[in-house]
Amino acid sequence: MTRRVTVVSLLTALFAALLAPHAAAAPQYRNYVSLGDSFVSGPFIPLQRLDPLSCFKSTQNYPSVLAKRLGIASFTDISCGGAQTKDMAGVQSGFPGQSVPQFSALKADTDLVTISIGGNDIGFSDIILTCAGKSVLDPNGAPCKASYGDELAQRVDATAAKVAAVLAGIKQRSPGAKVVVVGYLRILPPSGGCWPVVPISRGDVPYLDAVQQRLNGMLGAQAQAAGATFVNPYDISLGRDTCAAPWDKWVEGIIPTSPAFPVHPNAKGMAAVGDQVAKALAGTESAGV
Repeated sequence: MTRRVTVVSLLTALFAALLAPHAAAAPQYRNYVSLGDSFVSGPFIPLQRLDPLSCFKSTQNYPSVLAKRLGIASFTDISCGGAQTKDMAGVQSGFPGQSVPQFSALKADTDLVTISIGGNDIGFSDIILTCAGKSVLDPNGAPCKASYGDELAQRVDATAAKVAAVLAGIKQRSPGAKVVVVGYLRILPPSGGCWPVVPISRGDVPYLDAVQQRLNGMLGAQAQAAGATFVNPYDISLGRDTCAAPWDKWVEGIIPTSPAFPVHPNAKGMAAVGDQVAKALAGTESAGV
């Protein structure tokens, strides 16, 4: 009798151990909405969606990766290339753009929202073009830093209130939703760079990297203030930037080596971000600032 009880106890313990991981799995979300700019939408990454084509959304962007990973049936990706904070509650006219505000996708029963926003508010594209142009005559100097000085840091700080308003708007429209603010993948290495492959002057590489860290830090602070979760892909992408080898990089350079828009995430980068967000939702990885 004692032996039989011992065997039963061992089998019970074994079944409990096998079932335990399922009990610790991420919460099941039913209605997921993705908001944000081109670091969300995934321009030029195959396959591009047609709803609308002018937003350049990929079926391999990080929200799509996340939705598949979590098995979410109701998934709305209303992200759009070129989007700014003002385009959450307002119509993003022009090209890229779409005819409805991104907030229009939020419903009372939306239970998961991810958002990456703020890069276009500080003028991401213009900064890259300006700094690349200035590097031609001074590849070893810091002409971009000399031109902008503290202005870019001030732009980041000025965007904080706009991000706060966006997070408040999400809460108002979907009060029961889990909100995840997702930062930006690392664009440049900490120093040095790889001019002329990525035409940013050697002295401007740490300057622009510091601006990106400030942007991600601001997003993290606003997420914390709003009671949202912050996931920072910058932390996992060292050695995966625009200067990395084609098989290592998660963000493409000026001349992409895999299908993606210049200076934007490729499919590998999107997969990494989707995986990081899934782990944060499951509580198996620290989101951190």
